[in-house]
Amino acid sequence: MKWKNAIAIVTGAGSGIGHCFVEQLLRGGCRVAAVDKNTNRLEMLAREYTEHGDALQLQPLDVANEASVRSAFAYLTAHLGVPDILVNNAGVLRDGLLVQRDDEGYVRKLPTAQWRSVVETNLTGPFLLSREFVARRLETGIQGGLIVNISSVTSAGNPGQSSYAASKAGLDALTRTWALELAFHGIRVIGIAPGLTDTPMAATLRSAEREDLLAQIPLRRMATVKEIWLGLRFALECDYFNGRVLAIDGGASFN
Repeated sequence: MKWKNAIAIVTGAGSGIGHCFVEQLLRGGCRVAAVDKNTNRLEMLAREYTEHGDALQLQPLDVANEASVRSAFAYLTAHLGVPDILVNNAGVLRDGLLVQRDDEGYVRKLPTAQWRSVVETNLTGPFLLSREFVARRLETGIQGGLIVNISSVTSAGNPGQSSYAASKAGLDALTRTWALELAFHGIRVIGIAPGLTDTPMAATLRSAEREDLLAQIPLRRMATVKEIWLGLRFALECDYFNGRVLAIDGGASFN
């Protein structure tokens, strides 16, 4: 697609992969709505890219809140126009075994609230945003568009990540389903599944966990956020890429 002058929404825009996406889309001539739940991160983003003026719109948003998603789209459409690109990047990680026995002999279960917080952000959020994105384009009769779902290589399953793996596997299924549903309207839906990437989320890993993951990557290093951006750029420029999840993982096999 011709993405210069396109209108893009990026969720989870305040740090890591999302921050890189915002930067590169702005450099490419897009008008970008940077969405994040963390207002401090959005303020830092605004200070960093003051030279882009009205091309960058900031939107605090909990992507799992249906009413907030609707109002955010109304606001952004009024200030930027109908979006052409939606990048569902916002995600949270709350690791924990399904059931485990601790050092004192107590059996502990994965809390339901912890499960729901991950699934609501990682899966329900993209559902709400994508539904609104498509509705806005159909209501205005605009053909085409692109939805990008940021998945993970752990969608195949990873010990201690029940909620995260399930949410990302569900997102992969939505990618394929929506690609079939929306092709009639010229809307492509693709996924990008990063492997271990050098982001603030990866920085929360314990040293032993990080080394174990690196040992499973043939290239023996994490991806950079710029390398994940190159996957998005490919999706933007190749109009025949649709309904697939692109793994950018250094050849890793975590299973």
